[in-house]
Amino acid sequence: MAPNENPNEEEQEALEEEKSTEEKTAKKVIDESSEDLSDESTEEFDDELDTEKELDRLRFKYRGFTLEELKKMNADEFIRILPARARRSLKRGLPPRQKKLLGRLRRAYRAKKRGKDLITRTHVRDMIIFPEMVGLSIGVYNGKEYITVDIKPEMIGHYLGEFSQTRRGVQHGSPGIGATRSSKYVPLK
Repeated sequence: MAPNENPNEEEQEALEEEKSTEEKTAKKVIDESSEDLSDESTEEFDDELDTEKELDRLRFKYRGFTLEELKKMNADEFIRILPARARRSLKRGLPPRQKKLLGRLRRAYRAKKRGKDLITRTHVRDMIIFPEMVGLSIGVYNGKEYITVDIKPEMIGHYLGEFSQTRRGVQHGSPGIGATRSSKYVPLK
């Protein structure tokens, strides 16, 4: 042994060499065992993980909450997660016509549980869609007729009027009787 060498240093070097060889052999064993597994079993495992992720992704969530969680929330908790415009509108409270509509919708929900499917007709286009309305059919007035809207979970937080359009696109037909000379011209295609 050299005078400047410490016996503990030699022991440490020997231990380090042993550890490195043990790690190498462990890696070889792991690699060999993973090769022994059939590719089908690993693919099945990956497929299971993928389907779980896919199912979780496909489940409806509104700002991180499932529909069941939203239905269990009280009004104040639900208002906190709405966008700013709807939140500010609801903080002031519901106007009497919206309260009346909400009561009618709750009655329709109870009737739906008994097996009757009622369509609640309303002129209240500025009503915000709550989680408890999901699954109901509401006839929303567009200025001419009632458009039936089936409430889906994706509509939560929106206004009823967004789903009952008040204007239609213009579809021009052929000119009628009494049309001017220039408007009778129909180009050939």
